[in-house]
This record gives sequence, structure tokens and C-alpha cells, in this order.
Amino acid sequence: MFRSLLSTSKDFLFEQLLPNWSQYGIDAEKGFSYESMNHNWTKNAVGRIRLLTQCRQLYTFSHAYQFESKAEWLAKLTPLFDFITTQYFHDDRWFFSLNDDLSVKDKQSDAYALAFVLLSFSYYYQVTKDKRALDYMKSTHHFLLDNMQAKMGGFYEAYPIDTQQVRRQNPHMHLLEGYIAAFNTTRDEDYKTVINSLLSLAVEHFYDKKTKTLREFFSENWKYHSTTGHQVEPGHHFEWVWLLYQANKISPDQTHIDLAQSLWSTATRHGIESDGGIYNQIDGNSYQAIDKEKRIWPITEYLKAITVLPMGLEEKQHRIESALSFMTKHYFLENGRWNEYLDANNEAKSFPLPGTSSYHIFLGLTEVLTWDKQTLSDSETDI
Repeated sequence: MFRSLLSTSKDFLFEQLLPNWSQYGIDAEKGFSYESMNHNWTKNAVGRIRLLTQCRQLYTFSHAYQFESKAEWLAKLTPLFDFITTQYFHDDRWFFSLNDDLSVKDKQSDAYALAFVLLSFSYYYQVTKDKRALDYMKSTHHFLLDNMQAKMGGFYEAYPIDTQQVRRQNPHMHLLEGYIAAFNTTRDEDYKTVINSLLSLAVEHFYDKKTKTLREFFSENWKYHSTTGHQVEPGHHFEWVWLLYQANKISPDQTHIDLAQSLWSTATRHGIESDGGIYNQIDGNSYQAIDKEKRIWPITEYLKAITVLPMGLEEKQHRIESALSFMTKHYFLENGRWNEYLDANNEAKSFPLPGTSSYHIFLGLTEVLTWDKQTLSDSETDI
């Protein structure tokens, strides 16, 4: 069963989802990715085309090419990179979104999106050795430091700055991901410095020691937000588990490993329904489910967390098998399509295919495939 599910999942990703998005989801003339697709693989115009979506697609196809060197995927990379840099980079900073006619829609510079500039340009450079990517990464880094840092720590959500905006852990989590990729690609100590500051922020502000939960929403001074400060997301607990282990390879610190294991314990105990689905949201104080619906990305983050946490091989395989079984039953559809949302009863909700979600599906499945390959290799070495 385990081997069969791995094979089915690999086929779904590499033979169905990625080829179909490559063929139908990327504009053949202009090179950019559509924001959303209908389930018949036609474009779903939603009135905006975000920098975030372009970067997630650039990351996904760059990393996918490292797994399977398909010429059609490589051919998408530089046109997509060129579209990003020419359409979204103005006045020495990144704009948030375009209209469907490719005119500028939103001129804000968004911290969440800038995280994916760092991530995607890192992987694009690894494949192409296009040095322009390194220059843009460095300028993005300096823009964050010079314009978006907050006196109380971390970064503001967007530039121009609104000091009254709700502050979130989520952009910081993805900035950690982006800076890890940037450091691993360049070994630039400046990136490592930011990694360490983001890790400190997680320990000091995001993690609630009393409830052992990761908080999401804050006021300016990192106090829990008055109306949303109790809301936590099991998927982000799992995402941080994986990132903390990635960061620990760069800056080893047992504190961060302890944090990862604590987040894992809370999320597995309170965030997973008995049938294997993962709630969108729970109450960080009572641990009761607030949102019992189940978007696809939390379970992909659960897969990633499983691959890095120390546990017995039998338990690890069982957890992966159970998660992949749930995904193939409830999320994966024919021809590389997927259900983005399940309701509280695990019934699929009608929803198009977001251009941002293949990043989650890709990374969750490839981390499992990479772990399995390494486990088999280690087993053969021990013989």
C-alpha cells in the first residue's frame, strides 16, 4: 500500500498536474502564469495577477526541473523570470499585482510576496545560473531591511507602512523559508543574520509557552490581537516544524528543535480529525476546532513535517501512508486537478484551481519522495 501510494502520488504530480499547468496555465506568448484555472484547464480570470503567484510557479518549475530534467519545464523558466522582473519591479521595489490586462493594479510591496521572490529566484538561479537573480535577491533583501523593518522586531506586512495594520506570523514564516533558500544558494552571511532574527522572533513572540501553540495575529507591539489572537492554524504548526529543522542545518540550536517538537505535539493532538483530515483552524486556548473545513495545503505541510521529525520508520511510513491515502481519496482528481477545499464532512467544495496551491502540493509530495529515496539508499548502505 505504501509503495503504491507513493507511485500514485508521484504520477499525479509529475505526469498530470505539472504538465497540465505547464501547457494550459502558463501564457505561451507572454510567459506568465495565470492566477487561477477552471477544472477543465481553461483560464479563470479573477481580476488580478499577483507577484506571489508568478513566484510560486517559478519556484515549482525550477525545483521540478531538478527532479526531472524535462525540456518543456526548463523552457518556461526564463520567460517567467523575465515577466516577473519587467512587470512587477518598478522604482526599485516590487509591486503586488497586475490587472488581467497586465496593467498595474496594486503598487504595495508585500512582505509575503517578497519572501517568494527570495525562494523562487534562489531555485531559478540554481538551475539557470542567471546572475540577475542574485542581484534581485540582494536588492529585495536591502529593501526589506531599509524600508519594512519594525522597531518592535520583524517586518511590516506591506510598504508603504501602516503602523496600525494587524501583524501576522505568516509572512515571517515565509521570509524564513525564502532566506533559508537564499543562504543555501549563496552562503551569504547577511541572509543567515536574518534567519537568526526570524527564529528569535518565533521563540519570543509567535510561540505561546502556556498553550504550546503558534499564534497568528498580533498588534503593533506583538500582543495577541484583541479579536483574532486566539486563532491558530495546525497547518502552520507543521510548516514551522519543517522550517525549524531546515534552519537548524544552518544555525544549530536545540531550542529550535524543542520548539518544533512542541508544535508537532500540539498540532497532531488537536488539529487532526479522527479520519485523518486536518482542520483549517483551532482555538489556541481551548484547542477546539473553529474552522472544521480542510483546505489542501495543511496536509501537505503535515507530510513535510513527518519527513524531518525523529520517529521510528514504521510510524513514519504509517503516517505518510495515511495522509497520502486521505489525499488520493479526497483531494486528487483526474488529469492533475485537485479539490482545494473540503467541508467539515470531507465533501469537496466547488472551487477553481489556485495558481498558488501547486507549490504546496509539489513540496509536500517531493519531500516525501526525497525522504523515501534517502531511506532506501541508507538501507542499502547498511546491508
